Amino acid sequence: MLKDITIGQYIPGNSPIHRLDPRAKIITLILYMTALFMCNSALGYAEVTVFTLLIVLLSGVPVIMLLRGLKPLWIILVITFSLHVFMTPGEIIWQWSFFTVTYQGLRQALFMVLRLIYLVTITSLLTLTTTPIALTDGIERLLKAIFVPVAHELAMMMTIALRFIPTLIEETEKIMKAQMARGADFETGSMLARAKSLIPLLVPLFLSSFRRADELAMAMEARCYRGGENRTRMKQLVMGSLDVLAFAGSVIFLGITLITRYWV
Repeated sequence: MLKDITIGQYIPGNSPIHRLDPRAKIITLILYMTALFMCNSALGYAEVTVFTLLIVLLSGVPVIMLLRGLKPLWIILVITFSLHVFMTPGEIIWQWSFFTVTYQGLRQALFMVLRLIYLVTITSLLTLTTTPIALTDGIERLLKAIFVPVAHELAMMMTIALRFIPTLIEETEKIMKAQMARGADFETGSMLARAKSLIPLLVPLFLSSFRRADELAMAMEARCYRGGENRTRMKQLVMGSLDVLAFAGSVIFLGITLITRYWV
């Protein structure tokens, strides 16, 4: 299951989404999330579904990989669905003992689950189609555009955190296999028992994380890394016609979502 986490991974490619400027991708992601949170009807979520499928097709990322990336979230999705179904008041459509399902609760539960699925999917696409270096440059440029004084440092920390997600997952898999070879059992028993069996993983995982962080700091220092001031780049970010088209498409999509919410 740990290998199914797609956030932080990168898949090389030459699709239109891969070729977009990282700043355009980040701005498009923000506009997409705004439109997603503005949806409050079936028609609005149908529009988001079509737009999301279009982005997935343009990215060239296998759909099965994105679906596999949703597997670790099934517990959160089930809990979210259950809370909204049983705790939202409204028109009752089914009742047993103190369990009550309302039309409003079922509708809200479906919308919230779809919202979580789309958020994870589009966020995974950002990292799957953007290299860590390009993502760092894009975040830094956008933060500087809004006059954040420590833009480079914030961008570097965010990118390193994203980049280390697959690394920590791989390290966790190695530790689990090593302990299973010594007789540890992580797959049998109740959910609570399996959760308790993961506790011995924490100490070696933290030690490995600290060691990798120390190695990264030494490598950056050995290369005379001194932060963002007067730092040059081999590849400069340049916005092209494809980026303008992506931005315009996102604005149009947001406008359609607002029209659907307030006038349709």
